[in-house]
Amino acid sequence: MKIIGITGGIGSGKTTVAKIFQGLGVPLYIADERAKHLMNTSKAVKNELIALFGEEAYKDNQPNRPFLASKIFDNPELLKQMNGIIHPRVGEDFLKWQSEQNFPYVLKEAAIIFENDMASQYDFIINVVADLDKRIARVKQRDNTTEDKIMAIVNNQLPDEVKSKQSDFVITNHDLDQTKDQVNIIHQYLLKTIDNT
Repeated sequence: MKIIGITGGIGSGKTTVAKIFQGLGVPLYIADERAKHLMNTSKAVKNELIALFGEEAYKDNQPNRPFLASKIFDNPELLKQMNGIIHPRVGEDFLKWQSEQNFPYVLKEAAIIFENDMASQYDFIINVVADLDKRIARVKQRDNTTEDKIMAIVNNQLPDEVKSKQSDFVITNHDLDQTKDQVNIIHQYLLKTIDNT
């Protein structure tokens, strides 16, 4: 079973693209959703985050997301330490999930595949790109946030050009019908390629 990574900058539409693949029967693992789940349910993660950030990291037994976001917003070292707690758990969770799947390939959506030097864990990588103005508009609507906060995240991610050069496929996500066509072409290619190995 092959592992396909799907990545892209904030607001590029990687989840939309991933869900199109899922609609074709491809098992889909969304790393951000699982990370949030583990932050909510894993005692080990909770204890380590409290050790790193203090008791305020959790409020009413749930992650205090505004507090955590404010701590890591301008502190790359703290963000790295937090990722060091969560990412290994997500990796273990993914392997368990993958072992339960029955399809020629699985899709793992993760925003920072290249930023975390994780590209070698994938057989193929798909990068989803969109114009920056579209990305900003999508995130503003989705997250009810400011352009400054969005740009801070954009500036912490690798540029599209860099990710695209390192990816096996690039999906331009401007028009939903065209995006679906691109997904179908890649899906058929992957099935054919995997079948021949």
